[in-house]
Amino acid sequence: MERADPTTRTFRGTQIKDDGTGPVLLSHRQRLVVVSGPDRGLEREVEATHLTIGSSSKNDLVLRDDTVSRRHCEIFVRGERYCIRDLESTNGTYVNGTRVLEAVLQPGARITVGSTDILFEPKKKWERIAESDADHFGALVGVSRSMRAVFATLAKVAATDLSCILVGETGTGKELAARGLHEHSPRASRPFVIVDCGAVSKTLIESELFGHEKGAFTGADRQRAGAFELADGGTIFLDEIGELPLELQPKLLRALERKEVKRLGAARHVEVDVRIVAATHRDLQAMIKRKEFREDLYYRLAEVVVELPPLRERREDIEVVARRILEEQRREGGRVHAIAPEALAELRSRAWPGNVRELRNVLRRAMAMCSGDTLGVSDLQASSVERTGSTLAPASGPAQGVAVVGGQALDVGDGLPIKEARDRWLAPMEREYLVRLMRRCNGDLDRASAEAGIHRKSLERLLRQHGLRASDLRGSG
Repeated sequence: MERADPTTRTFRGTQIKDDGTGPVLLSHRQRLVVVSGPDRGLEREVEATHLTIGSSSKNDLVLRDDTVSRRHCEIFVRGERYCIRDLESTNGTYVNGTRVLEAVLQPGARITVGSTDILFEPKKKWERIAESDADHFGALVGVSRSMRAVFATLAKVAATDLSCILVGETGTGKELAARGLHEHSPRASRPFVIVDCGAVSKTLIESELFGHEKGAFTGADRQRAGAFELADGGTIFLDEIGELPLELQPKLLRALERKEVKRLGAARHVEVDVRIVAATHRDLQAMIKRKEFREDLYYRLAEVVVELPPLRERREDIEVVARRILEEQRREGGRVHAIAPEALAELRSRAWPGNVRELRNVLRRAMAMCSGDTLGVSDLQASSVERTGSTLAPASGPAQGVAVVGGQALDVGDGLPIKEARDRWLAPMEREYLVRLMRRCNGDLDRASAEAGIHRKSLERLLRQHGLRASDLRGSG
């Protein structure tokens, strides 16, 4: 094996933290010094939240020691601590003379792998992230402070190889943010592959991720590469990661840690190099407490967590987003050239539980029905439904895409994926349930969460999503 330079440094990872006054970039610089063994004198500084040690050239610290396994061990950041984990090595991993499978790693610790001793010297660097001056990042647009902070964070993260989780309500633009991260990254020329964990059946999701050989299961009539192989060198976007079956999560974690996958029915592993961006509208921390999501997988994915705010919390962005949608329609041959001021006021007054996706659908229908070149209030009312409390009422009889169920008019979500249409149907019921629950419990969050069978944090999140406050919901329901 060719010897590496005595002192080398790579940049691959940071973390984004919030210290209460705004986002802060935290760089982890892990310096490894080989103090004994065939590579004595070798130093490696890796700016990352995760690194591996072994004899394979795919590792961050590559050793010539014959007693070291190809992928011997890994060092990773968990919360505020550094940890080390043995990767089923032949001769084991030792920290300060004690063999470990997984352990907290203190600065100055001596790691022994095979006949090699390594000194661990980590450093941390903090950098304040200023709000972006731009009004967009990729296809995301906005002028609000909250979105400018998101743009600044995404721009910082894009240049790294960090795994990222995008959180936010349905329709807030998580896929657009993921595409932006890919397009602004060094991987931009390589594939961007999407896997919707909520839309693929449990029986097929493993094949979707890792591929399969011909005859691996009933219906597998040909060999097929999975998302990891298809995205080699690029980015995988795991949409709705919270829907990933619990039994499959260890296999995903193994693929991320070992950078290799095995197709269903295959005899050998295939090395892959991908960056993971995941998204969810669910509370993964609450799922971890309920044993519905693996904590180790969460920490592997959540090197950076970026929250996309709902449209109702950034109403100053509604006009900007609406005009961008109008421009897109004009490029596609649309005849509407402007939005009347009263129509913009109407758009700003709505709650938009479906966020930007709902706004886009409403505008596309309105522009299709508009008879002139300026979109007015009447066009909006004719093409959509108005939300009043927990009911949905059409302006004048059921419009296209509206069904009447039990005397209520419900937007059936024409043109939406089934899970988003389902969310739209369920949203009024969920809101009414929360109102009645909180009034019955006189605004007591602990009592209400116990009655609902969910964690208090989950209940608080649901209330925020529906624009409700516990203090306003005291009294009999």
